[in-house]
Amino acid sequence: MGALARFWGSDLFWSFRTTPTAIISAIVALVCIVGAVAAPVLAPYNPFDLASLNLMDAFNPPALLEEGSWAHPFGTDDQGRDVLSAIMYGARVSLLVGVSATAFALLLGVLVGLTAGYAGGAADAVLMRIADIQLTFPSILVALLVDGVARAALPRELHDQIAVYVVIVAIGISEWPKFARTVRGSALVERNKEYVLAARVIGVSPPRIMLTHVLPNVLGPLLVLATLNLGLAILSEATLSFLGVGVPPTQPSLGTLIRIGNDFLFSGEWWIAIFPGLALVAMVLSVNLLGDWLRDALNPRLR
Repeated sequence: MGALARFWGSDLFWSFRTTPTAIISAIVALVCIVGAVAAPVLAPYNPFDLASLNLMDAFNPPALLEEGSWAHPFGTDDQGRDVLSAIMYGARVSLLVGVSATAFALLLGVLVGLTAGYAGGAADAVLMRIADIQLTFPSILVALLVDGVARAALPRELHDQIAVYVVIVAIGISEWPKFARTVRGSALVERNKEYVLAARVIGVSPPRIMLTHVLPNVLGPLLVLATLNLGLAILSEATLSFLGVGVPPTQPSLGTLIRIGNDFLFSGEWWIAIFPGLALVAMVLSVNLLGDWLRDALNPRLR
């Protein structure tokens, strides 16, 4: 209760409850997360249960249209799957890939950034030049390259089984330089401070100094960057899936649903692509707005 009371009276929570944009974004993000995580419980149907599909229900319009039915509020797709249920299940895959890819990029970036910033010298020069070279390429191209190399190196029969893991690694590798440069800059500042010098004098090992002394002082910028990067990771996964090189059709994400609906967009069945697209926009926009608020709230110059 003491920790909760301190958080309730903290500057961070005061900033949150006095910022309408942050509150609305948090509510939208919470709805998206709960709907995705609890999809097996909350979704009206299981869109991937082939036994429950009926082709006679294909292309039913949304309930708000004259021929629609509230049995399928967002309509159905070309296979008779409920679009609302497909969005909820697809959001699970998008969130899983986005969170996992961001965590992988964060872990790799922190490791490289701490090593470069604390060690300095040749190690810093080599690691940062690698990061600089990668930053000259768009993240989506790096993700496409990693995905393509992985698919060429692995047996074809394993592609669908490990496709999600390949996408996570591909997006994570494309985003780690951002974390590495942030951590490296903070580590360069912290490594010459008195508490770090005192730890060196008493014989504390460099790995322990980096993890227990330097890393806690860079968590604020890392948290902001991770929040902003989560939206980008979700968008990258959607882009890869839209291009047909992301998750397999048996585990469709929002990007896959948009790609499927795109084939029927100009034939009148617009809801198959529009509603997954709106769900993707709501998820990414809410996360990005929360990241913007968090960046401002943790910036002491704006207090």
